[in-house]
Amino acid sequence: MTPAPEVDLDFPREWYEFADPADPEHVINADLTWLCSHWTCVFGTPACQGIVDGRETDGCCTHGAYLSDKDDRKRLAKGVAMLTADDWQFHKKGSGKDPLGPRGYLVEDELDDEPALKTRQHKGACIFLNRPDFERGPGCALHAMALRRGLEPLTVKPDVCWQLPVRREQDWVERPDGTQILKTTITEYDRRGWGEGGHDLKWYCSGSPDAHVGATQVWQSYEPELVELIGRPAYEALADACRRRNGLGLIAIHPATRAATSRRDTDIKYELLDTDADAAG
Repeated sequence: MTPAPEVDLDFPREWYEFADPADPEHVINADLTWLCSHWTCVFGTPACQGIVDGRETDGCCTHGAYLSDKDDRKRLAKGVAMLTADDWQFHKKGSGKDPLGPRGYLVEDELDDEPALKTRQHKGACIFLNRPDFERGPGCALHAMALRRGLEPLTVKPDVCWQLPVRREQDWVERPDGTQILKTTITEYDRRGWGEGGHDLKWYCSGSPDAHVGATQVWQSYEPELVELIGRPAYEALADACRRRNGLGLIAIHPATRAATSRRDTDIKYELLDTDADAAG
């Protein structure tokens, strides 16, 4: 399919700031324009153009994923230990005892001029990416395995993989009276989030009307992820605000949601793709 033009990076947004019900020293600033949008992952459908030219079926999995910390590495190791050859096309290539060995799934790299670990690339994309010719279907082996086992995918995937394209920023802020609070901002991880290289991506879903076709809004479809990022009490307060804002009518609707010409009946996150499926966008 011919992709719809992506929207500009700068447009009006609505924000809702509130105190975390579980912690008065924690304030959350939520981007309602993003959270009330109908963005959804469209991997495995004609709508997904991929981020690298010529590798459309990779989606956003071409480069591999950087790990954020030790907890991230432990979570991934737990997920890898659960994978079998039936789940993972490259099980023989990446399931060695040493994750950094020749049959491992990690490599040493650099991120922001600091040493970092990332998932290994194999045959041009992340080693965990099952390709379209895999008998159990394309997509992230970890994600599909989690669905088959009745687990939330975020419990086995690297942080960056389950968070995108939601962006969380945290800063300590000093108030005029000298007190400090932790301020968490929840917003869209757009092209700029990737730095200068973000502008070179062939296509990026968060700004594409072709990906703003979700059956539900982001605050609903990403409930597990948002709970993990801000906690259950804060999520419930956020959800209540989104419901009330929808009832009043959002002023700054995401332009990609406004430009979308269709709406899916379901959200792909909880669907298992198969080799014969040609899902509609």
